[in-house]
This record gives sequence, structure tokens and C-alpha cells, in this order.
Amino acid sequence: MSFKKCFKQTDNWLVMSLMLSVFGFLKEIRPSEPFIYEFLIGKWRNITDEQVNQRVYPVGTYSYLALLIIVFLITDLCRYKPLIVVLGASGIVVWSMLLWTTNLFELQILQVFYGAFAACEVAYFTYIYAKVDKAYYQQVTSHTRAAILGGRAISGITGQLLISFHAMDYKQLNYITFGAMVSATVWCLFLPSVQSSIYFHRDSSSKLTRMKRTKTAFALMWGHVAQAYSSRYLLRWSIWWALATCGFIQVQVYMQPLWAEIVNDSKQPIYNGAVESILTVVGFLGTLAAGVLKVDWKTRGELALTCCSLLQGFAMLIASQTGYVVVAYVCYVVFGALYHLTITVASSEIAKLIKEDSYGVIFGLNTFVGLLFQTALTLVVVTDNMGFALPPRKQYFVYGVFHVILGIIYIIIGLICWLASKRDYRRASTIPDPPSRTVIIY
Repeated sequence: MSFKKCFKQTDNWLVMSLMLSVFGFLKEIRPSEPFIYEFLIGKWRNITDEQVNQRVYPVGTYSYLALLIIVFLITDLCRYKPLIVVLGASGIVVWSMLLWTTNLFELQILQVFYGAFAACEVAYFTYIYAKVDKAYYQQVTSHTRAAILGGRAISGITGQLLISFHAMDYKQLNYITFGAMVSATVWCLFLPSVQSSIYFHRDSSSKLTRMKRTKTAFALMWGHVAQAYSSRYLLRWSIWWALATCGFIQVQVYMQPLWAEIVNDSKQPIYNGAVESILTVVGFLGTLAAGVLKVDWKTRGELALTCCSLLQGFAMLIASQTGYVVVAYVCYVVFGALYHLTITVASSEIAKLIKEDSYGVIFGLNTFVGLLFQTALTLVVVTDNMGFALPPRKQYFVYGVFHVILGIIYIIIGLICWLASKRDYRRASTIPDPPSRTVIIY
């Protein structure tokens, strides 16, 4: 019996969940990533740390933003699977170029493909909602999330052990990542195609012309967006979601240069892989904790976001000033754990107020806004042509201040909302009750 016949006969959401989880696990097997900065500035290339920070990494940020717009618009139109294949193929190109190229210009081209790799993840996460019945959204989402975190944890531990025991060097780790990318790409070819999608291919039996289908799709998409962002409560959570994501991505991308500057000794052992694994596990526990916390987020949400943002800001400020890399490691884990906890709560609160069919478009827009802020932050803080080209310590001082300001903004928003609710309550209490009527029964 062929695989396709078996799949059709089984027709089980669990099979679909398993296939998605395996792909998510394979694409996260990247043991070279925690040590990529050391590899780029190492003996294999004649490139300085300033060039990596100011001319290589920013290209990835700009490419991610530009390609996300395209991917966001065509994901539903292409029925998801082709872009998942592009995701895997982009990973193959990225790590083959890391292995077999040497100069600065080739690294910048590589970053464009890395932007495609990151942008196409939108197709992977929204594929779930098009292929799996709504009744199983929560289960499949949890399975794929667990697979991704499991892949990251195993990847970090593997990389750390191979480096610590001198079984491989920084370049050789990329061969494992390259093999994982090839495996993930081959696996995704077996994912079932999507016959009907959320917007452009809702009804395959419809006799509407392509132009009318396109107009209907964009009208439905705009209706979902307008309905979602008309809620001030959802808008507050979405803005925080975008800004927090901006801060987390920026901190994650440039953390290795800060650690390298603190260590300042190529002979001293580093534990980047172990730290990434610990963060993954702690982040997973934080995600679980967010699901069981019994908190009225409508009344205490701004307070929680304020406290977490302030703590994240102070962690980054400490990391920017410390002379001990262990302290910087701990600050990074605390920062990431708080992010995973609060982003899970924010995602849950947003999801409560939007239609199930619009999950992909709303979170896609939130991600796009976050990347806009990240691009602006990169231009001002990192680049040397338009910005200040700050060294790593000063960069992280700025990121710390960014999160402190974010916390202050949300405590102000919380106070305004609290005062508004008190005013409305007082108005309601001063309105006299209507006069009672005496009913006379004859």
C-alpha cells in the first residue's frame, strides 16, 4: 500500500501533526548557530568582527523584512507547501555558502537567503490552520511547538558537547546543520498538498473567475484585520507583542558578539550551546506556566507587561556592563525566559479576540510590525552608514533602555485605563435610578 493511500485511509489529524512535527524538529537541528559568530570571525575567513556586526548581520534583518511582505501576500495564494519547500531549500543554500564561501560579499548574499529562510516560516505555521480541522488547532500547535523546542535543545547540547570535547571545530558543526537542512527539505516534499486555503482557495468547486476570487479573498482578509484591530484591548497586546518580538530578535542576533567581547580570549572555553539549550528548556517551562496561571489579564495585564519589560531591561543593562561572561549568560536566560512567558500570554489574549481563520494574517501583521521596529533599531544602533555603529556593550545598553521605556509606557497605559474605568464607574453610580411605578391591580 502506498504512503498516499495509507494517509488518505487513515485521515487522522495525528498523522498530520506527526509530519509537521518531524519537519519542525529537523529544521531546528542547527548545532552551529550558537557558535556562528566565532566561526565567521575565525581563521576560515579574513573578516573582522566590525564587518560581521555592521555589514553582514544587518543584511539579514533587511532581507527578512522585505521578503516577509512577499511571503505574507503569496502564502495563501500558493497553498503553503511550495513556500515550505523554499524554506528548506533556503536553509540548504545558507549552510552550503557558509561552508564553501569565504569573502564578505558572499556572506551578504548568504544573509538574503537567510532572510528567505526566516520569512518562509510563516508558511509553515499557517499551513496548520489550512490543513488541520479547527477542533485540533490547539493539539497540533502544541505538538509542533514542542518539536521545535526539542530540536533547539538537542541542537544546542550537541554543539556544546562536540566543541567542549574537541570532537569538531566551529566549521565542522555546519556540516551537521547542512545535513539537517537537506533532510528537512526532503521530508517536506511528502507533506500533503493543500487543496483549499483560508482566503484564495476557500471553495475549489466555485465557478467564480480568478479576478473575483482575488477580490473576495482580499475583502475577507481586510474584514478580519479591521475586526481584530478595532478592539483597543487587542491593539494594546498586539503593539506589545510586536515591540517585545523586535527586542528579543535583536538581542538574540547580537548576543554572541557581546559574549565574545566579554571573554576577549579565543583560548577560553565558551558555553554558548549550553546556554541556548538552557534557555530553550526554561522557555518551554515558561510557556507551560503561562497556560496554567490563573490571572485576570484584562485588569492586570499592563502591570504584568510592565514588570516583565522592566526586568528584561535591567537584565540587558547588567549584561552590557558586566566583566563576567557567566553573568551575561544568566541575564540572557532570564531575558529569554520572561519573553517566552509573556509572549505566550500575549498570543493567547490576542487569539481569544480574533476569528480562528485569521490567526495567520493577524500574527503575520504583528510580526511585520515587529520587524519594522527591528529594522529601525538596526539602522540607528548597528549600521555605520546611517547609524551610530555602536560596539556590543553600548548596543546592549540601548536594548536595555528600550525595554525599560517599553515598561514605563505600559504602566502609563495601565494607569490611564484604570482611571478611565474609575471615571466610568463614578458616572454610572451618579445616574439616578428610574422612578418606581406603583402598579394597581383592580
